[in-house]
Amino acid sequence: MRIGIAGVGRIGVMHARHAARLDGVEVVLADADPARARAAAAEVGARVLADVDAMLRSGLDGLLVAAGTPAHPELVRAGVDAGVPVLCEKPLAPDAARSRPLLEHIAARGGTVRVGHQRRFDRGYQEVRRALRAGELGWIHNLRALTCDQAPPPVEFLATSGGIFRDCSVHDFDAIRWLTGREVVEVCARGSNNGDPAIGEVGDVDTALALLILDDGTLASVAASRYNGAGHDVRLEVQGSRGTLVAGLDEHSALRSAEAGVAFPAGAPHATFAERFADAYRAEVAAFVALVRGTGGEDLCTPEDAVAASVVADAAQESLEKGAPVRLRAG
Repeated sequence: MRIGIAGVGRIGVMHARHAARLDGVEVVLADADPARARAAAAEVGARVLADVDAMLRSGLDGLLVAAGTPAHPELVRAGVDAGVPVLCEKPLAPDAARSRPLLEHIAARGGTVRVGHQRRFDRGYQEVRRALRAGELGWIHNLRALTCDQAPPPVEFLATSGGIFRDCSVHDFDAIRWLTGREVVEVCARGSNNGDPAIGEVGDVDTALALLILDDGTLASVAASRYNGAGHDVRLEVQGSRGTLVAGLDEHSALRSAEAGVAFPAGAPHATFAERFADAYRAEVAAFVALVRGTGGEDLCTPEDAVAASVVADAAQESLEKGAPVRLRAG
């Protein structure tokens, strides 16, 4: 089986490593920077081709899109038009409006496309979903999600990322919909900039909070920050009438207790998202390969669900800019 990876930046190289370790998988790479592609290929034992068209002509079985967000629609279309299953890193397009024509194209061509929302493959999030679906927590009155980077990515990236809600919190928006099976009907968002002034100069914030109201009245908060010096921290707490469950609370959690005599957590905190979700990313790539083989892949995020999460992210960005709550439009 031949899997092509378009884009070998930080995430693309990670995907290449995971794919290359799977039995029976040959990896081919393409990147706008040929030197970067050659370096990645040397590391994972892959072959470099000139571009995605050359990869598709070589006889791909699956295409993994890990290039920058602006390139996603064109690359997904190319894979769909070639009849190749595609796994696209989130999002499908820079915003939901530009995603919808792509959804129509995928449907018209009968394409197989999935989107990379790796929390669906994290064991803690999967256990929360199982407990929720089994009714073990009772009725849910509150969800608290957070995603905090230890240090911000380059300002050059933030200038084109679409904002912290679209780049970062969209994972939490997807997770909340996936875990609860509910839709978000209203968003109220706020943000601040107390770190590098350059982040504000490119139109983003370094810390943000969104209050979500779900269609059954459940409240959810989603916090994000680019400056969490304790380490990379991603958690989700679900409070129910019968119990509370937390994903991401383990020996590597980036926090410490103020209570005397409490040593937990004792492990070293994660420094990056790649460390925090290493197992989840491996499972996600394995699920995509299983999808290509026709033997699995059920937990991969559909393009429709990915766009639904992007709708929430767009609403959060709009609320942040307007300073007022935003009601989500149906459809």
